[in-house]
Amino acid sequence: MREWLIEQLLRMNLSDSLVREQGFTREGYTAEETEAIEVFKAIAEELGLAVTEDAAGNALARWEVVGGGAAVATGSHLDTVPNGGAFDGGAGVVCGLGAIKMLKEADFEPQSPIEVICFRSEESSRFGVSTIGSKAMSGLLDLSIGELKDQHGITLAQAVESQGFVWQDLLNAKRSKEQLNCFVELHIEQGMHILNHQKDYGVVKGVACPVRLAVTFNGKAGHTGTTPMDHRQDALAAAAPFISFVQETALQMNDAYGKALVATVSTLTASPNSMNVIPQTVTAGVDIRSVDDGLKRKMTDAIHMEAKRIEETTGVTIDIEVLVDNPSVLLDDGVARRLADAGVSEAYTAHRMDSGAGHDVMNMAQSWPSGLLFIPCKDGLSHHPDEYASAEDLKMGVELLARFLMEATSNDGNR
Repeated sequence: MREWLIEQLLRMNLSDSLVREQGFTREGYTAEETEAIEVFKAIAEELGLAVTEDAAGNALARWEVVGGGAAVATGSHLDTVPNGGAFDGGAGVVCGLGAIKMLKEADFEPQSPIEVICFRSEESSRFGVSTIGSKAMSGLLDLSIGELKDQHGITLAQAVESQGFVWQDLLNAKRSKEQLNCFVELHIEQGMHILNHQKDYGVVKGVACPVRLAVTFNGKAGHTGTTPMDHRQDALAAAAPFISFVQETALQMNDAYGKALVATVSTLTASPNSMNVIPQTVTAGVDIRSVDDGLKRKMTDAIHMEAKRIEETTGVTIDIEVLVDNPSVLLDDGVARRLADAGVSEAYTAHRMDSGAGHDVMNMAQSWPSGLLFIPCKDGLSHHPDEYASAEDLKMGVELLARFLMEATSNDGNR
């Protein structure tokens, strides 16, 4: 199984190496993503699965059974960030196929269909919006985002249509609640919690969706050589302590509330950005995440209070725009218990944890009982050419998924 998993990952990454200096660039709704999905479909057909594609371009590989019924599904994505790794998304896709291979080789006969889904355009790097394929499948897609443009001026709608789909028809990818019984995604952890807790794999309780703010400091431009220091309204000087405030306040809230919260000033733009001009406008992008939505609100409130304090002491005015405010997603307890029980059956230990990153499962969870399974990745590194998950951990993922799918599609599992 280890060799088969690596071989299929190489095929889907269209490469003879899973770790290469330039990484992999396979953004959503590009020819590169389409080519990788075509390989996924070919592997699925080799396993005897029925392969279809929905209106959004999501590929579905289905193990049909007599009588049909609601399917138990697993899956992930094959698109990447620019210069990303081979395992983010790909691990979940290949392990789903591997689990079906394992069950077929054991002559298991499911009592309900099993699907492996390869979603389109999970990463947000191209258009600034993530999980487009799973949004469409879950009925959460807003067609107005079709006007979003990438760095080359191509709209999302144009990109979709360049790959042979019709933007308006993406709404037809929505599936009814009756079509699926449950959904499980396997993903590399993108962190070190599993190893730090000396466990084998992670079972996720909730996905920490973000609050994102654009905090704009409005000062006054002037000559750097002639404007006296005590007559300045320097936007960048006002923004500098704000960056430290965000970092320090997040640390304090973790200690005070005993719950995980992260907050980051992740982007900074200054204007006019000239060596001899006092910065007039600075915009800081702030990303706040926690599974606890109340804690995210506390952090946001603290930012507003700090902005008011900076205004009063510097004369710089501050505008705060809410770019994103998505409620965090709690995953299904029953599915989580089954994923933990799968570890017991296969002699692996589970760590119950939250996910700080978004995944397709957060959309699927809006319509179907859903779970998220993490396997370790080397040094917690992801979205990087050196991203890596061992063949042994991929095999573990296959065994856990196979156990879950077997229990969920047996007579006992469907009572």
